[in-house]
Amino acid sequence: MQSTVMVRKTSRNAERYTLTHKPQQYKGTLRLARTIMTRSQCITSTSFFYRLPSEVFGMILDKLSLVEISVFSMVSKEITRRVVDYISTLAWRNKMIIQSFHHSTFAEQRSTIGLYRSLGLLFKRCTLLLPTKERLKFIFSRLSETPCFMLEQCLTPDCIGFSSYGVFLRTLIAGWDELECHRVFNFVCDVTNLLQKIEAVITAKPGMMWYQELQLRLFCRQVLLDPWSDQPECHFWLTQLLKPWPMVSQARLLFILYGPLLPEGTLGWQNLVNRGQSLNALWDLAKAMLLLFGKLAVKGWTTNSMLAILEELIVIPQPWHVENVARLLVLCGSSLCYTVLASKALNGRLPEISRLIVYIILVCEKDGYHMKWAVKLVEQICKAFSTAPERFCFIQQVENMFSEITREFFEFSVAGNHLEDSETFQNLCVLLDSSARFHTKFLHMFLK
Repeated sequence: MQSTVMVRKTSRNAERYTLTHKPQQYKGTLRLARTIMTRSQCITSTSFFYRLPSEVFGMILDKLSLVEISVFSMVSKEITRRVVDYISTLAWRNKMIIQSFHHSTFAEQRSTIGLYRSLGLLFKRCTLLLPTKERLKFIFSRLSETPCFMLEQCLTPDCIGFSSYGVFLRTLIAGWDELECHRVFNFVCDVTNLLQKIEAVITAKPGMMWYQELQLRLFCRQVLLDPWSDQPECHFWLTQLLKPWPMVSQARLLFILYGPLLPEGTLGWQNLVNRGQSLNALWDLAKAMLLLFGKLAVKGWTTNSMLAILEELIVIPQPWHVENVARLLVLCGSSLCYTVLASKALNGRLPEISRLIVYIILVCEKDGYHMKWAVKLVEQICKAFSTAPERFCFIQQVENMFSEITREFFEFSVAGNHLEDSETFQNLCVLLDSSARFHTKFLHMFLK
């Protein structure tokens, strides 16, 4: 019994003894083992902020920038909860969320957009622990009372509400996976009634609902599409907007989103029908087609479906002037241009593609493209025909179309004193020049 007591005494003093007399390495190991604590233990036991009343905690957050608060919110669950409580107050929301978006100077606009970029970062970080649906519900409930973020609620022409909203949304969901982005799209549609508003516009007569068309264009471009500089993200949002609708409606929506605008800001529905337009008028449409055509690995989308959309697009609201169709194809580049023309050629639509090719050559001369590109295009289409007689028939059709269009230009220019006479005569001169350049390159290719 006595020996047992002695052992116990020794064990009680072992820690004090080893701290004094054991080797240094054991001492260091023991001290490390006794002092390591988790972050949550530090917060719950010794954190200065944990013991602060909410009012004092709020006063401290008032001194921090939005980015600093966003970083601070990730320290612990407790800090996250208190930051969320802080940004949920009406006083904070009135100070930070409800902003004027009708600024007169560029510096003020940039400041407001920067604010909403920081707000996006704050909401992104302080809601990290919530499921996606709850995150979105919490975030958008703070923004729903801002009229400048909603469709058809703000009448000020230079409002930057949609741009600020777009920067906020992009910052918030950057890095989210596709499933989460689908939920975001559905949530935005529910909050704004976006799909119902799209349906009302695309089923109405073009130009009849001009204000709603412009609002839809601004919202979709500035909130969902334009903020993304990377093509995959922009492609995702554009396909989400298009997929619910049939081909005809998809083409109509593309025109609303990317068609040319008149100087007063409304859509130029008739501009592409009546006369040739500059490349600037069609550049946005061309970029949209390239965005869609460049990535067809989307369920239910094929090359044929893309060609069908293009065929529907070039007859809105009536068949376009041929020069505008040709210019759109040139802007879309070699791959899409060849795909369209080769498809028509294999379907026996030789007069149609011959006229298009002549106008493509005219556009190349007008817009400063190298004529070698048009020659290569014709050569590729020739190879799409399987027999020599078919290739000869195609070349003969193109040459006959040169003569026919030259005659049309000449007859129209001498028919009367129309305002378009001068422009038509200039087109005639350009066509003759382009024909000479094209045939020079074409002959040179074969002589080599």
